[in-house]
Amino acid sequence: MTKADLVNEIAKETGIDKKDILLTVETMMEVIKTSLTDNENVYLRGFGSFIVKKRAEKTARNISKNTTIIIPEHNIPSFKPAKSFVSQVKDNNKVD
Repeated sequence: MTKADLVNEIAKETGIDKKDILLTVETMMEVIKTSLTDNENVYLRGFGSFIVKKRAEKTARNISKNTTIIIPEHNIPSFKPAKSFVSQVKDNNKVD
């Protein structure tokens, strides 16, 4: 499902104008990105959590040049689904 598909589905379910829904969806994504950039996790009860994970410094190899490089410590965004969400997907149940 793409963002356009999501907007169309929400418009069909709610009857709200697609332009308003698109603005809402894009604003939500921007707020989540800004929060994660500021090292603030976002918790959506019943859906999941957008969290910042810290990756430790590690040594890697550049095979083509046969050299060792150091990858510095860095943060990455991650999503952890809620238990109820995971069980719905596992059981293949649709939300009513």
